Formats: sequence, C-alpha cells, structure tokens
Amino acid sequence: MEKIRSFIAIELPQELKLALSRLQGELKSASSVPVRWVDPGNIHLTLKFLGDIDPAVTGQITATLENAAQGTHPFDIEASGLGVFPNMERIQIMWVGLAGELEKLGQLQKRIDTCLTPLGFPPETKAFTPHLTLARVRDYARRDERKSLGEIINGTSFEQKYKIKVNAILLIKSQLTQEGPIYSRISTTALR
Repeated sequence: MEKIRSFIAIELPQELKLALSRLQGELKSASSVPVRWVDPGNIHLTLKFLGDIDPAVTGQITATLENAAQGTHPFDIEASGLGVFPNMERIQIMWVGLAGELEKLGQLQKRIDTCLTPLGFPPETKAFTPHLTLARVRDYARRDERKSLGEIINGTSFEQKYKIKVNAILLIKSQLTQEGPIYSRISTTALR
C-alpha cells in the first residue's frame, strides 16, 4: 500500500494568512536572494511531522490525538515579529514568531509527542520552537546574499498582533508536486 506524507498542525485564520502574504510580498520586492516561498494558503503551525505513514494507521493516530487533547481547553496565541534560523548571518529559514499562551501550546505538543511514541513515532529530539515558516533560503545562496537578507529582515516590521484561537488539531496529508505541496485534512480533533 502506498504511504502518505503527513503531519499534525494548527490551522491559521484567513486574516493572518492574508497578512503573511502581504509580508512575503514586501520581503520579495526588497530582496533578490534565492528563496523558496511557502504558499501563504499552506502556512500552518506544525506540532509534529510524521513523515511517510501507512494510510491504515490514520485512525489510530486520530484516536491518539483525541487522547492527547483530553483536558486541553481552547486557548489563544498570536503571531507577531520576524525571525530566522539559525541566525542573521547564515539564514536558512525566515519565520513569523508566536506569543501568548505558549506554555499551553508546548504542553499540547509534548502530549502529542508522548502519545504517538507507542505507535512508532520517535519523540522529538530538538526543543519545540513554535513558528510560522515564510520561506527557505536556497542551498546555493551565497553568504553575502544571506547577510543582506538579514539586514532586510531587521529593517522590516511585522509588529501587529494576529490572534490564533487554538481550538483543534489537524492531521494533514501532504502531497508533494512540482508546483509545491498540496495539503488535505485527514482528521480534526477538537479541544474541549
């Protein structure tokens, strides 16, 4: 049976996706550094990347997400501010940061990680750093290009705060195509 590439995420409100699109447009017009922009409609908050899974286990994963969500009431976070990984001198990823009830978000992510371990998904080894990826710098970008991009990011403001009501977690299928990934929802687990 063919495997499906999947991940667990939180959906973003349309107002925020529009703001991220405007921000990307501003950054694109200010820089010629070779980057691969994430389609604003596809930007989401990833809680766990699962990789290629057997479609037969999606029901078990959904049941596990329901267990992980038990006792987690809806909460609010907000998107604001720009950042990069790993640093402004050697940018690989541009992102928008998150604030608000990040402790609750971190607890939810940890419960999801712990609950999925018995299904064969190893726990994350890196600390959870919640962010919204805007773009990835191409591998062939030169060091001076990366540094100039850092200067542009430092001079770009994204300070308006956009609320994200976290009231559900999604299991999403990612189909890779030449034009970019196509995401489709496999299941939705409500927080109560």
